[in-house]
Amino acid sequence: MYYSFFEIFSIGVGPSSSHTVGPMRAAKRYVDNLHEKGLFDGTEKINVTIYGSLALTGFGHGTVKAIVYGLMGLVADAINPEMPYVNSVDRDKILHLAQEKPIEFDLEKNIIMRKDIFLPEHSNGMKFEAYDKDGKLLLEEIYFSVGGGTIARQDEVHRRVGREPLKVPHDFNSAKELLEICEKENKDISDIILENECALMPYEEVKAGIFKIRDVMQNSIDRGMKASGILPGGLNLPRKAKDIYERLEEKFKSNDYDPLLMIDWLNLWGFAVAEENAAGGQVVTAPTMGSAGVIPSVLRYYERFAAPKSPYTVEEGVIKLLLTASGIGSLYRSNASISGAEVGCQGEIGVACSMAAGALAAVMGGNNKQAENAAEIAMEHNLGLTCDPIAGLVQAPCIERNAMGAVKAVNSARIALKGTGNNIISLDSVIKTMLNTGMDMNNKYKETSLGGLAVNVATC
Repeated sequence: MYYSFFEIFSIGVGPSSSHTVGPMRAAKRYVDNLHEKGLFDGTEKINVTIYGSLALTGFGHGTVKAIVYGLMGLVADAINPEMPYVNSVDRDKILHLAQEKPIEFDLEKNIIMRKDIFLPEHSNGMKFEAYDKDGKLLLEEIYFSVGGGTIARQDEVHRRVGREPLKVPHDFNSAKELLEICEKENKDISDIILENECALMPYEEVKAGIFKIRDVMQNSIDRGMKASGILPGGLNLPRKAKDIYERLEEKFKSNDYDPLLMIDWLNLWGFAVAEENAAGGQVVTAPTMGSAGVIPSVLRYYERFAAPKSPYTVEEGVIKLLLTASGIGSLYRSNASISGAEVGCQGEIGVACSMAAGALAAVMGGNNKQAENAAEIAMEHNLGLTCDPIAGLVQAPCIERNAMGAVKAVNSARIALKGTGNNIISLDSVIKTMLNTGMDMNNKYKETSLGGLAVNVATC
């Protein structure tokens, strides 16, 4: 199934697409359904039960906050993170449903954490229940946050998303099919993705949307390089990007030659975005928020340093890079998962690294097979990566993993560009392996904070 560019890349607030953006969207959709079914005016009480991974890391990943946002009818790309929405609800015990109807709401009583229950469809489950003044149940719906901010109601989850396949000229279900389409049409991957997107909306809207995504990515880097202080959540982790940036600027001004300086810049940009995400700032799911720093870092590397050696103008390159990354991301969404709660961090940092590697290879003049090879190499060396955030926060080891993912993506692209693209391991086979590995992975290593670094590192 083809996933649109604007499903792969969406704007939201941190720290987690699965645990923040997804629950926010689910809560809003539930409230919208109350309206559509004529039940909104009679609603006097709402209970929300969150299960499994969502419950285990609910506070650290911002799930409680996100549910409140959604019940208030707010959307991620327009929310003001500086507004004390949740503090007001916590203080007054009143929630303005869809910003229209005040109801009594106690965060500790009306949001129920079931850490011991994993619903069979997905580990990121949540149940919404609305009651009238007499305690009669009006509407019950169960939703799942399946990765990258995408949600599915219980009756939709078998299709992974709550929609029918998009009507596009080039539908593909594997990298093999995508490459065959490219060969038949004598076009690059990005050309095929662009034609699909233009079947969904006019070209000018597609182009404007691509550059809006690019701008939010770049802005998140810039904000992250300027911000200082301690990240929220209790780990007392200081932001590092500003200090790294200032030291790099000093080195640049002093003409102090360092053959590995490029790695420092990639690390900086990865840190900057990941720290913005950890602080609840505005970032782009790329394809998730936990991995939001990888593609922006590689994109800035291309724009700042690699573009002169690319056969494309900078504008052409930006479009090509992001569209190619989207096409690769669609393959992972169709055939595996981008949810850390489902397959571990290989589905987040690993997928972002794969997307960035293939896209960079394409924009540096690589052919379609070389781009596929770069994407395969990147994932091959992220297989088995666990998701074990300390204290349930998207901070350690998540921030450093964004920097590492960016560096690994650039190296994967360079390796692929030195070859012919006729690799032994295909992208399809590594995607299948990633999914199998994730399914075999113990749940305590999949965004539950019950294993790995989360239990072996002292936080007090």
